[in-house]
Amino acid sequence: MTRVMLLDSASLYFRAFYGVPDTVTAPDGMPVNAVRGFTDMVSTLITRYRPTDFVACLDYDWRPAFRVALLPSYKAHRVEYTTGSGTPDVEVVPDLLEPQVPVLLAVLKAAGLCSVGADGFEADDVIATLAHRYDERGVEVDVVSGDRDLIDLTTERVRVLYTGKGISNIVAFTPEEVQAQYGVPAGHYADFAMLRGDPSDGLPGVAGIGAKTAATVVAQFGTIEQIVAAAKSGDKAMSSSVRVKVLASLDYLAVAPAVVRGRLDVPVDELTTAIPATPADPEMLAALGERFGISSAMERLTTALAKVAGHG
Repeated sequence: MTRVMLLDSASLYFRAFYGVPDTVTAPDGMPVNAVRGFTDMVSTLITRYRPTDFVACLDYDWRPAFRVALLPSYKAHRVEYTTGSGTPDVEVVPDLLEPQVPVLLAVLKAAGLCSVGADGFEADDVIATLAHRYDERGVEVDVVSGDRDLIDLTTERVRVLYTGKGISNIVAFTPEEVQAQYGVPAGHYADFAMLRGDPSDGLPGVAGIGAKTAATVVAQFGTIEQIVAAAKSGDKAMSSSVRVKVLASLDYLAVAPAVVRGRLDVPVDELTTAIPATPADPEMLAALGERFGISSAMERLTTALAKVAGHG
């Protein structure tokens, strides 16, 4: 059976950067903690969950203009102002992490593991598009991320492996787990988040509606669009308190769905995603290991590939 693992790459390499001491350095002194940590995470994930296929999804635009135009507060706390125009234009990335990103992408390429991004879109959108594509084809999918927004993608075939508590404490979100933890049906986590708000993404939410009420309202009425329609129509099933709060936030709720939901129409071509039994470029992988002093991590990745492909 085909099982595709879709990796939220930035989520993992940020976690690796903060989780592995920056005393892990290359022979020339360059920190490589994110490279080693990320590589070991990939090895662990494919060994533990044994996907047949793998895609590392990338942020080509971590704060897309179409989302900022709709909701200027979107991820605003993560930016720097460098142009003097008052327009946020640069993601805050630690100085010691930035030069490591091309290296870990080179590791993926040498290993023969697929990576892809799309101009103008976040990794979340690439993941949402691919998850939907594979789900429609009857393919099992594992989405790996520390971003709760992707829990919205959960279906009977799409499982979200949430890494917010670390690789050793992954929570596997199935439809049953989404219902158990949040009290909402699979596919409605985004509606829940829009009502409750999410400071990590700059989502204000609906004033006066917390997690418990948000879950109750979503479970009762469904999508944000259906909730707004019920409030506007005076649906007697909706409490007057909730109705007043929803009606007071109509401007926000009109744009929130397009901001929060992952796009399903990202232009991603058909990909070569099968996990190889051996690295695509073993010499390059070995050279990267030696150059950056992380040969043991390259060896662990090579071993993981062989095991998952049934050769070890």
